[in-house]
Amino acid sequence: MKKTATVISLGCSKNLVDSEQLLYQLQAAGYKVQHNTDKPAGGIVVINTCGFIQDAKEESIDTILQYCEAKRRGKVSKLFVMGCLSQRYTKELQEEIPEVDGFYGKFNWQNILKDLGETYKEEASTRRILTTPPHYAYIKVSEGCNRHCAFCAIPVITGPHRSRPMESILQEVRELTQQGVKEFQIIAQDLSFYGKDLYGSFKLAELTERISDIPGVEWIRLHYTYPHLFPYDVLRVIRERDNVCKYLDMAFQHCSDNILERMHRHITADETKQLIARIREDVPGIHLRTTLMVGHPGETAEDFSSLLKFVKETRFERMGAFAFSSEEGTWSGDKYEDDVPSEVKQERLDQLMALQKEISEEVGQEKVGKSLRVIIDREEEDYYIGRTEFDSPEVDPEVFIDKRKALTIGQFYQAMIDEADVYDLYGHVIL
Repeated sequence: MKKTATVISLGCSKNLVDSEQLLYQLQAAGYKVQHNTDKPAGGIVVINTCGFIQDAKEESIDTILQYCEAKRRGKVSKLFVMGCLSQRYTKELQEEIPEVDGFYGKFNWQNILKDLGETYKEEASTRRILTTPPHYAYIKVSEGCNRHCAFCAIPVITGPHRSRPMESILQEVRELTQQGVKEFQIIAQDLSFYGKDLYGSFKLAELTERISDIPGVEWIRLHYTYPHLFPYDVLRVIRERDNVCKYLDMAFQHCSDNILERMHRHITADETKQLIARIREDVPGIHLRTTLMVGHPGETAEDFSSLLKFVKETRFERMGAFAFSSEEGTWSGDKYEDDVPSEVKQERLDQLMALQKEISEEVGQEKVGKSLRVIIDREEEDYYIGRTEFDSPEVDPEVFIDKRKALTIGQFYQAMIDEADVYDLYGHVIL
């Protein structure tokens, strides 16, 4: 019977890249591989965990326990755990869940191959089995973070910022375009800092430009820039290059000077607003995605009012938000009292998202009657589902295209937008 391996990937797209690389290595070692299936085929299971906030940690633990039970019933032969949760709590997990055959962190998961008696193929380190639709992929350009925001456990888990060499990234993009990938989501914990450690200066603009030069690259989208020490030269690249989407993902977290200081964000409210104005001036039509936090220790009603006013005035095209979760090992978790009651956090979160819902609907209505380039991700019963350059997979609005014409998954079309609801667009193909 052929060896089988199932990889369960939890958490963010950066984790997904690691899972895809592991899937390739396991397949190269002779395993029949599966990803995120509820029915592993009796072989080994590897769970790639998230440990960023409490909800993610709980999901990871629940998944591990679920597969421990499957192992006990003989449905799984070996169980391995890797990723952020395992990186952060290796000793505790080993003691509490001895049924797991091995725990690995973010950076030594290659040892899974060794412990299975296989060889990790270093020459294939950039190769992956894509778990996304074959026309798009995530490209991870660095690990870690040097920012040390008060609330964030990422530096605790992943350590300092480490950029990948540019040539390695470019080689990976070339390999993926040869497989038919057209759209690339460039990801990192902190894209703004890319290149500083390797080359002595920020290199995000150069990297983006060089990726855009590769034949076959149709769309590039930048995720997770940081507002402090933002590399302004990348704005020219976004503005001038047709295959660099007019889209930028930057987590601002808050816009009250009191909370920004308590968060150790190294930027003021005025500087934040000036940065946004500059981005929109330099790249007309750009869509900004941000993430905001409510309920950080010390957040007063006045601070929250400032945040609401900021969102109302800025009108982010894309926005997500979450409530503060106290994390051990962070400044906010260890030094501050978690003094905003959970029900107040939820009320503020609901109020913030209700405001954003109104803004999102207005942003969508502005696209009605316009012709937009759309890539088709999948086919459903009544519609083809696609996205514009302003929409990243999984997190942003989609375009529902009627079926009056037969369309090809993974191809680009020009679509006329006929309607918009709160989040999604509806239209038909004209070219």
